[in-house]
Amino acid sequence: MAYMSQEGYDKLIAELKRLESIERPKASAAIAEAREKGDLSENSEYDAAKEAQAHLEDKINQLKMTISEAKVVDTSRLSTDAVQILSKVEMTNLMNKAKMTYTIVSESEANLREGKISIKTPIAQGLLNHKVGDEVEVKIPRGTIKLRIDKITVG
Repeated sequence: MAYMSQEGYDKLIAELKRLESIERPKASAAIAEAREKGDLSENSEYDAAKEAQAHLEDKINQLKMTISEAKVVDTSRLSTDAVQILSKVEMTNLMNKAKMTYTIVSESEANLREGKISIKTPIAQGLLNHKVGDEVEVKIPRGTIKLRIDKITVG
């Protein structure tokens, strides 16, 4: 089960609709066009179109699975006492005094440019269930960092 925001859930639904109503017909048209070009046994365009369609169907099926397992979290009921999914955490890296802010989200909503990190990342795992003022050590690929939680809000 993947916990996510209503916004994240709505984006998944919109992407599924786009794939099914726009991309799927495009893939079918590409196959039909390639088929019209003759002998299918030596038609690389046809093979490529069939492969693209298979990838598209895989993507649609994965999206449907994610949507079926999604649990939308009512953000009005979230607490800011401790870090949890959909928490927006302001923290300080105690080694270089750099300030960072991340919102902890489901894997499908993660987007580093927007400051959204997956709950499965080492930083998110290290922060979970900690409170404001707590100092946590987090093992990351480049070693260990020490973070102090400065503020918790609902993302």
